[in-house]
Amino acid sequence: MEQIMKKKLLCCALLGAMATATSAMAQDFDNRWYVSGGLGFNFQDDDRNTEDVAFGTLGIGKFLTPNWSLDVEANYQNPQLRSSELLFSQYGLSVDSRYHFLREGSNWWPYIRMGIGYQRAEEEFDNFPNPNSPGQREDSFLAANLGVGLQADYDRYAVRGELGTRVSFDDTSVVAPDSNSFGDILASMTLLVKLGNLPAPVVPEAPVAQTTCADLDDDGDGVNNCDDKCPGSVAGQAIGPDGCPVPLTIDLKGVNFDFDKSTLRPDAVAILDEAIAILQKYPQLKVEVAGHTDSVGTEQYNQGLSERRAKTVYDYLTNAGIGADRMSGPNGYGESRPIDTNDTAEGRARNRRTELNVQN
Repeated sequence: MEQIMKKKLLCCALLGAMATATSAMAQDFDNRWYVSGGLGFNFQDDDRNTEDVAFGTLGIGKFLTPNWSLDVEANYQNPQLRSSELLFSQYGLSVDSRYHFLREGSNWWPYIRMGIGYQRAEEEFDNFPNPNSPGQREDSFLAANLGVGLQADYDRYAVRGELGTRVSFDDTSVVAPDSNSFGDILASMTLLVKLGNLPAPVVPEAPVAQTTCADLDDDGDGVNNCDDKCPGSVAGQAIGPDGCPVPLTIDLKGVNFDFDKSTLRPDAVAILDEAIAILQKYPQLKVEVAGHTDSVGTEQYNQGLSERRAKTVYDYLTNAGIGADRMSGPNGYGESRPIDTNDTAEGRARNRRTELNVQN
């Protein structure tokens, strides 16, 4: 019954170790599986009365974290009894964890080993007058491993040098019937061969920028949605900083001139002040200052008169602080661009005007 319980405990340990290894696949370190093969020398427990002997190991393992590795390893040794040519074969399987004291910038580091295993012994005996002699004792038992070592890593390969002990809980020995455990000293060198290529480094995901209304311009007018008070602007319109269309011509209706005059009438000053307010509200606007006349008089005279009228408005705007870099002109167009008929007094009065034509 005791042997059955020992086997169940080892199976649980193996299954738990493999499950832990499987859950640690996606890591930001070298977590490739590796196979291992080692040779060493087993300094046998004196109570067992066997010669010291070489041993071999085969195993498989991987790193579960940057510091912890897990190995499943099989071992075999076949020492001879000191008093005769009888053999004592011992082999088994163990699960071992190692904590590696990694050092930044170095490819070698020390470690400690801890593990549990299951060993089997086949002990030949000939102890006459025992009625069962000669014979062979076969038994299985738990074992515990403890050791220290040094590992050197070379990308796809690694080498371990290790010194440790294995305590075998063997209480049915024929040679040493009064012993219930044996402690062997083991020194070994092991070669690890890593399987597959190095995993790609984990690149942290860039934070996703939060889009706000300040990043959007649904109507494409150059004013973001936060500041756009007229979100339905039509392409091609002149747009102010609030996203609303501005007139292509700033209406100076009322800034008309007396017949054959280029001086501002008092009622025109208030209208020009409104135009100045518009230009101050939309500092990106650039305008042309244009002057016009009716058709009374010669074309040459009317051209000069329109230029003088445009100059009067231009000077008023610059004196009010509107920069000259925002205004082109003053330009006079004479009688060439009427907006009403010149056949009536009212029409001719409308044609005697100045305009601010938006240039952007």
